[in-house]
Amino acid sequence: MRGLAFVVLILWASVARAADFEERQMFDAPKATQTLRVLSSTDTDSFAPILTGFIAQNPSVSIDYAVAGSADIVDIIAQCGDCFDVVISSAMDLQLKLANDGLARRLPDVDPSAGSQWRQSLFGFTHEPATIVLNREAFASRPLPETRQELIEALRADPDFFRGRVGTYDVRLSGLGYLFATQDARTSETYWRLMEVFGSLGARLYCCSGAMIDDLARGDLFVAYNVLGSYAATRPETRERVAIITPTDFATTMMRTVLVLDTTSQTDSATDLVRYLISGAWAETDRPGYPLPAIGAVDMSPTGVVTLEPGLLVYLDTLKRSLFLGAWSSALVQ
Repeated sequence: MRGLAFVVLILWASVARAADFEERQMFDAPKATQTLRVLSSTDTDSFAPILTGFIAQNPSVSIDYAVAGSADIVDIIAQCGDCFDVVISSAMDLQLKLANDGLARRLPDVDPSAGSQWRQSLFGFTHEPATIVLNREAFASRPLPETRQELIEALRADPDFFRGRVGTYDVRLSGLGYLFATQDARTSETYWRLMEVFGSLGARLYCCSGAMIDDLARGDLFVAYNVLGSYAATRPETRERVAIITPTDFATTMMRTVLVLDTTSQTDSATDLVRYLISGAWAETDRPGYPLPAIGAVDMSPTGVVTLEPGLLVYLDTLKRSLFLGAWSSALVQ
């Protein structure tokens, strides 16, 4: 048994080095008898209140919380599927693929609202629109664009001012960025016109929303496109320096999702965490300790929600992905 534990420890260490986690933190429970291992694409600062709230209700469960890019999560699970118990990600399509490939445990006793789960194995617990986030000082004497076309017109009107000061996801690396881009492209050709304008202005490409928001708050960036506005809204140090615009022409709204890996030996505590996330998701008012946008608290009428259904897998096809990235690179990487 000690030999097996040693092998697992060595395998875990090699995976940790290969994954190069962005963050990793232990949340200790006061009466811990077990540790739940969570792999997530959500920044620790944003998720910490949820984890501490869960531990307060489950004082015997500590949480080992590791953060990686949404695309990197798939590689980590492929290398060591039994190194984690729970996976949380904003890349709905990649999560659906994990579940579709049989890597997620079915939780028949978990009963979220219809439309926010897939085959009782993948569960949505937020509704978060992709937004345009602007540096307020840069737009002090300019009208705030409310649509993609208005943003195009603002950028074209003063290209020297905006050159090198616009940013978006590098969809070659970001799973969430790729999901938002493909959904935008399916909805409107305006997306491609906007990307061509971004390309002509030497757009900066980012791994994640947090990095874009940091640069916006510093004034290094004036415009960030397809950012999760929830990150900016929950960070008091940046909230007053940026304007968060949900486009009125159309908004792509994703669900942050959670699954329990089929290899887990911590089924009960992992299921309890899923239930805890879902209970916060359907709160009708702001819930203390739940800083992410709850599903029940968001007016969904003006937005288009990306639903958990097999169509999400279309752009994960190797050929379709290659063609999309080729068109994206031609428009943006100039």
